Amino acid sequence: MHDDRSEMMYLKTHKVSGEVMVAVCDCDLLGKTFDEGELCLSVEAAFFGEEEATAQEVAKALAGATIANMVGERAVACAIETSCIDGENILRIGGVPTAQMVRM
Repeated sequence: MHDDRSEMMYLKTHKVSGEVMVAVCDCDLLGKTFDEGELCLSVEAAFFGEEEATAQEVAKALAGATIANMVGERAVACAIETSCIDGENILRIGGVPTAQMVRM
C-alpha cells in the first residue's frame, strides 16, 4: 500500500519587506541537521513550518514566490518540475539536496 504522507512536504510562506519567501522541505527531514565540510544545514520548524502540503500546493506557492528555499528530494524535484530552478543548480549537504531561488 502506498503511503501518501511520504509524498507530503512542509511549506511555509514568509512575507518580508515586499518579498514572498517560500520554504519547503520533505517531511522526514524536519528537525534534522546535515553537515558537509564547512557547510551546515538545519531544517528547523520555525523556518519551514509544520503545515503539510501536496506537490500541487507547493507548486502554487513557488509560482508566487520571489525567494524560495527547498530541502529534500521531493521539495527540490517539485521546484525542478515547475521550472522554479534548474536541475544543475542543486547543492548537496550531507547527501541531502537543497536549492535556493531568487526572482528579480
